[in-house]
Amino acid sequence: MGTLRVLFLLSFISSPLVLCSTGKHFHQDSALRLEQQDVLLNREANLEAKRSKREAAALWLGEDYDSSMVFLAADEPDNAPAEGGDASELPTCLLCVCLTGSVYCEEVVPEMTAVPTLPKETAYLYARYNKIKKITNKDFADIVTLKRIDLTGNLISEIEEGAFSKLTLLEELNLAENQLVKLPMLPGKLTTFNANHNRLKTKGVKANAFKKLEKLINLFLGDNALEAVPVIPESVRIVHLQNNNITDISFETFCKGNNTYYIRPNLMEVRLDGNPVLLSKYPNSFTCLKSLPVGQYR
Repeated sequence: MGTLRVLFLLSFISSPLVLCSTGKHFHQDSALRLEQQDVLLNREANLEAKRSKREAAALWLGEDYDSSMVFLAADEPDNAPAEGGDASELPTCLLCVCLTGSVYCEEVVPEMTAVPTLPKETAYLYARYNKIKKITNKDFADIVTLKRIDLTGNLISEIEEGAFSKLTLLEELNLAENQLVKLPMLPGKLTTFNANHNRLKTKGVKANAFKKLEKLINLFLGDNALEAVPVIPESVRIVHLQNNNITDISFETFCKGNNTYYIRPNLMEVRLDGNPVLLSKYPNSFTCLKSLPVGQYR
């Protein structure tokens, strides 16, 4: 199988023109220099080594894995890429693994420093462990089918306001292990949001950042620099705030201070361990919960 795929790639490189899914042509003679051919061959070897991992991911998503789809071309500008080793010079699905509706761009070689151009039908994007630095308003503007975005382990320090505003179907957003100091407005249908291991402070998280997310179930904000607990929607079941700088809480943090009969049945797990706050000082702040938060009591 590996030999056949390499032969396929070599025939792809040697042809004078490559037809993209958009019907656009790339002029191979001027666009792909010898060093870029080496990049493609190295990338092919890397993808072959990860094939079993992709198959497992596809099965987890309930999709059929088809190795012939690895090299489907995504929408790209109709101009010849310049010389060099930047990932942006090559069609996305030559650098990534493209399944039906899913794009996998993990540890891309050469370095991926920006969100790649995606096929318009993309529903799941996995671009983990690259060197993406910024998310702009244009990155996802035309990909309204996205349901899951995973950008774990990049260098993202800025997300433009409105970058996710058109993603009305987005349910899961993973921004863990980046360098964020503030959050933009988040899509209203999110069920899981993960921003563990960033540099978030309370001033970088708007007061209503999560308040209006009525479908949110999992909220992960551990290992940041938050000084206070943000407003947590009623729908949330799990909230992780471990290893922050939270120093105190109030009657309104989890419960409704003026209602001693109020019960919050959905909130099953709260982690506050690794914070300066001494939870035993606030015994009446947890009366609405089924179980006490994990944290320092003495």
